[in-house]
Amino acid sequence: MFDLTDKKIWVAGHRGMVGSALVRGLEKRGVGQILTAPREELDLTDQAATRAWVEENRPDAVFVPAAKVGGIYANDTYPADFLYDNLMIASNVIEASYRAGVQKLLFLGSSCIYPKHAEQPIREEALLTGPLEPTNEWYAIAKIAGIKLCQAYRKQHGCDFISAMPTNLYGPNDNYHPMNSHVIPALFRKARIAAQNGEDGIEIWGTGTPYREFLHVDDCADALIFLMERYSADQFVNVGSGSDVTIATLAKMIMRIAGLEGELRHDLSKPDGTPRKLMSTERLRNLGWTPSISLEEGLASAYDWYCQNVPLTDPEA
Repeated sequence: MFDLTDKKIWVAGHRGMVGSALVRGLEKRGVGQILTAPREELDLTDQAATRAWVEENRPDAVFVPAAKVGGIYANDTYPADFLYDNLMIASNVIEASYRAGVQKLLFLGSSCIYPKHAEQPIREEALLTGPLEPTNEWYAIAKIAGIKLCQAYRKQHGCDFISAMPTNLYGPNDNYHPMNSHVIPALFRKARIAAQNGEDGIEIWGTGTPYREFLHVDDCADALIFLMERYSADQFVNVGSGSDVTIATLAKMIMRIAGLEGELRHDLSKPDGTPRKLMSTERLRNLGWTPSISLEEGLASAYDWYCQNVPLTDPEA
């Protein structure tokens, strides 16, 4: 048991969706001190600056959800940015934490690290057993490097550095950019605009047949804190809901939440991506953790947060 009660805990990337959920979760637990560093104060791709900040602040524990993220379009359009920025963030934070004697670190990966045609549900052992999905391989390679860094520092230096692999996440503080967002915020935006304009239905990319697994970010944060407190091993751990739905089913759920009727329209010029991506959560469940927020409940609360907090007039929304 790694007791967080009296620890100084740095959440790298605290303004992002996962980082802000971790801050909320840690505050509920009443931990000793939560450290944060806004992007304008600390550029995590800058090695010297990251080392200096960690050396000065001396956290006891570090969560690393910080990353450059985006959907299929963003990954395909900015491959160098996704590879370089995420490699630098992982390398700089992990190395700085080792040098400063951080007691425990949790690095956050992504389910896109797995092979495109991995056996379903995807077990942790599937890593590096086949080719990646081409539409997000740049991000995936950087995340794989972060996982391997944690394992290497653990092996060579005895660092208690662990990794967790979340499934597709959604919730407050997601990225709602019209071109660079993931599927749920993209569908939220389409449904909200359609509802405001009195339209029937919405358009989705591709056939709508691929299956995806989703987890509310507050459940993810709860699982990450659970792992930080209770898990210490070389093997990374999948964090997911254990169930999946088709993109078409997801879109229809969001239409209902937004009060929309009508049929889905399909833009078949756009790619489907990986046919199915469901992760095995057996390892995490055996440790004693299960999610508590259902997909329909989570979507409804996330859509409400989006409508209340993100004006459509915002160019990033």
